[in-house]
Amino acid sequence: MATTATTYARVGRKLRGQATSDGAGVRLTRVIGGPQLPDLDPFLLLDEFGTDQPEDYLAGFPEHPHRGFETVTYMLDGRMRHRDNHGNEGVLVPGSVQWMTAGRGLVHSEMPEQEQGRMRGFQLWVNLPAREKMTEPKYQEFAPERIVQLAPAEGVRVKLIAGQIGDVRGPIRQPATDPVYIDVELQPGAAWEYELPEGHNAFAYVYEGGVSLGDGDDARIVEAQEMAVLAGGSTLKLADVGRGSRLIVVAGRPLREPVARYGPFVMNTKQEIMQAFVDFQEGKF
Repeated sequence: MATTATTYARVGRKLRGQATSDGAGVRLTRVIGGPQLPDLDPFLLLDEFGTDQPEDYLAGFPEHPHRGFETVTYMLDGRMRHRDNHGNEGVLVPGSVQWMTAGRGLVHSEMPEQEQGRMRGFQLWVNLPAREKMTEPKYQEFAPERIVQLAPAEGVRVKLIAGQIGDVRGPIRQPATDPVYIDVELQPGAAWEYELPEGHNAFAYVYEGGVSLGDGDDARIVEAQEMAVLAGGSTLKLADVGRGSRLIVVAGRPLREPVARYGPFVMNTKQEIMQAFVDFQEGKF
């Protein structure tokens, strides 16, 4: 019986995020959503936040609206309280994940639940298809102990937030984009191969250490605070370059729909954006 040759993903392009601030002045690094990479269908934005300085995060993200997409918050360090105008409230702690479907609209705030210490994590925005943009808002929230942890190879630990490794699935489900979201920790010198879903757009963002990504002559080093947009095959080959490393690997099925975007509203047409402003001003969120 013929076996299919392995086709390895390679680094299509590599980029660094840009320092910016959002909310009431929270300092962060914008990796997707800036001039160099406006989006990577279905992903609209990726922010990394990470600081030991309270003045960089204490002002938080006061009340602001969203419509037409999903926000994914993954906390590594620190505590953040969220509230919305639909009566939902909770605290994100280290290792927890909140996957919020804004849908037709809500107004929420995300404020630090600490006055000192480190605040670190990621926020990802995932687009919704036209047919789901006006759904009711909902949350998928998972405490650290509910995130699947695996050791798929020697010296490798993986937190499986969304997607599948072998027969194991992560807790987050979203049929529209069938996302993958994994946090990979590689001990010094460790290596691992992971099969990405066919046809997905994918990226790897290294946030500690350095990783060789790709196979043979195609392998490239991706250092901390660098993103690799993946291209080519579906097998992702990762190898730590000697210091120990951590990275997130994210993939999603592209929607291939027109994107009309203004601040916290992401729809398909300019008219829908204008309607979002009207609805928000009339208190319909």
